[in-house]
Amino acid sequence: MTETLTRLRYKYWPDHWVGEILSKRWTETAVPVLLLAMVVFFSGQLVPNFYSATMLADTLRQSGEIGFIVLGMALVMIVGGIDLSVGSMFALTNFCALMLIHVLKWPVGLAVLGTLVFGAMLGAVNGVLIGYLRLRAFLTTLITLIIFRSVYEILSLQYSTAIAGSIPDSVVWDFLGNGTFLGLPTVAWAYALAAIGGHVMLTRLRVGWHIMAIGGSRRSAYNSGIAVRRTVALSYVASGMLTAVGGCFFASRLATAGADIDVGMEVLVLTAAVLGGISLGGGRGSVTKALVGTLVVLLITNGLTSLSVSGGLTRMVLASILIAAAVIDVRWLKNRHRIISKVYVSPAYQALAPAPVCAAEGEGNASGPWTLNNKLRAVETIGLGRIEAPEDVILDRENNLYAGSRHGDVMRFFAPDYQRMEVFAHIGGQPLGMAFDRQDNLVVCVGGMGLYRITPEREVQRVTDETNRSWSSINDDSRLRLADDLDIADDGRIFFSEATVRYEMHEWAVDGLEARGNGRIVCYDPRDNSTRTVLRGLRFPNGICIASDGQSILFAETWGCCIKRFWFDGPKKDQVETVVDNLPGYPDNINLASDGHYWLALVGMRGPAYDLALRMPGFRKRMAKRVPFDEWLFPNINTGCVLKFSEKGEILETLWDLGGENHPMITSMREHQGHLYLGGISNNRIGRYKLGNADPNFSQYGQRWGAR
Repeated sequence: MTETLTRLRYKYWPDHWVGEILSKRWTETAVPVLLLAMVVFFSGQLVPNFYSATMLADTLRQSGEIGFIVLGMALVMIVGGIDLSVGSMFALTNFCALMLIHVLKWPVGLAVLGTLVFGAMLGAVNGVLIGYLRLRAFLTTLITLIIFRSVYEILSLQYSTAIAGSIPDSVVWDFLGNGTFLGLPTVAWAYALAAIGGHVMLTRLRVGWHIMAIGGSRRSAYNSGIAVRRTVALSYVASGMLTAVGGCFFASRLATAGADIDVGMEVLVLTAAVLGGISLGGGRGSVTKALVGTLVVLLITNGLTSLSVSGGLTRMVLASILIAAAVIDVRWLKNRHRIISKVYVSPAYQALAPAPVCAAEGEGNASGPWTLNNKLRAVETIGLGRIEAPEDVILDRENNLYAGSRHGDVMRFFAPDYQRMEVFAHIGGQPLGMAFDRQDNLVVCVGGMGLYRITPEREVQRVTDETNRSWSSINDDSRLRLADDLDIADDGRIFFSEATVRYEMHEWAVDGLEARGNGRIVCYDPRDNSTRTVLRGLRFPNGICIASDGQSILFAETWGCCIKRFWFDGPKKDQVETVVDNLPGYPDNINLASDGHYWLALVGMRGPAYDLALRMPGFRKRMAKRVPFDEWLFPNINTGCVLKFSEKGEILETLWDLGGENHPMITSMREHQGHLYLGGISNNRIGRYKLGNADPNFSQYGQRWGAR
């Protein structure tokens, strides 16, 4: 009974969602959204007519004016700085616009342009001091806050009467502050355009990538050739210009240069930015987050004002929210990886049947194909010490041998003796499964990068690196994290496995610890260049091989210790059935044999201790939390084994390297002209084993695509 409850608990309860939420930084957006919902509810209950047309229009005008300033603040925060002088700059640019329009009688267009230039000059003061002279942003902007504020107070005392006594008769000027278009305030439209432009800049343009890179690591950005000082300085200039835009709209709406303008503005703007999710540490943020933070802060301030709360108390509330948000941001930034590591790993319950007995002939109950032997002990080695991590191997029409390298290269060994080798192509990521298509392109699964092809002219081309995102997944599973093995159907469709959507390639062991259905089968269709997921919920799907009917694939579930069949066409389309169940080891790549059957590599062998641990998810979770990674309980990956099986699931033959002295952790094999070529992701060699009864003319290339 206890075991049944444990199985149900760890199979169906989605506790791993907690880790996915944290890993996607949902805390940066969930808090503002929840706070916004609370504010909307309580304001609607406590403040009459809070959502009237007049109140909403006034809120939109304020959000547009302040939103420009928050955008500027977000920009300098993302680049790794801060600007406490935005309130004083706002007051000065407001004063500048009023002086040019009311007193000097400039045309509206020229006055707005002059105000923007003035705001850029104010921002340039901070930009030069912080960007080029490398002064501390906090202290520098605190000083300029005082200086700008003092200048404003001096000027406002001298010219406030002249400004108030001269009201311009300009329809355009009035339209900026109080006009509407399609029912929305003018400033709201202007802010929407600025927000769209800012989003495009940060996410699609080179300058936005540079800003993000500098905020993430200034030294790394400098070493990458980015003009760090100039970019930082220009960010402050842009902040000054955006503040000036807000000042222009404010001046046209209220036409005042009172002494209390900008008081506490820096607290409001900084609170909006931090509460929206703009990181104080730099390198993280977006226009959407700035917008959400602005709306939340304005709803709070307007709600408190409608409740007749004094300005001092309102600023105190904002300051308290700012402190709380800053503490959460800083502490989360510092301890994020530690927190995620404790909750992200979520083992599932898995009960495997007892493994078949594998023993030497005459020992135990071993019989038939599972009888141990040492046939792979003395295999011929190719490229010994000259290649690292050849996870898969393949041969072309001219019998040349190809294998991947952990350095991101595809190596080519030349026939007939395979002594001479070269770098055939550099991809940049770990090449895993490989297959040739009809056009002699070498299609490669690249860990962490997706699906690539190498043309006969040795040009590397990306085929696909993303697929459709599943609506039920919290974690973004559109990116291909671990494309593993592939095969190509007769119509050109490429079916490949993605072993896990939750972990990167170097974290494969953590996925094994979970034993959860994190993998899937993906199909790329060259006819319309679409990539879609065709089968989900698989336990580390690995080897892929097109079956003899041309309408289905055989694939290995490594942690499930089984081989399954999936029909992608025909009367059984979308059906799945088990072909081989309860293997004594963990299956990897699958490839054709010359007699019509299939070769399968076992990457490691099962053991009683690990099989027992699979039925104890709580134990595995505690192990992940408390025990160093290199001391975890692992499967035995030192014994190399290759087996042959039929489509009916019969095990026909096994080849072993007991103790793994020659080829431990075999991940792939490829039959070619009477030999079996062996690959292993932990090996520094390729093996070649002479098959006694194989067709000496068999070539997988010829079997699939025929002669030229």
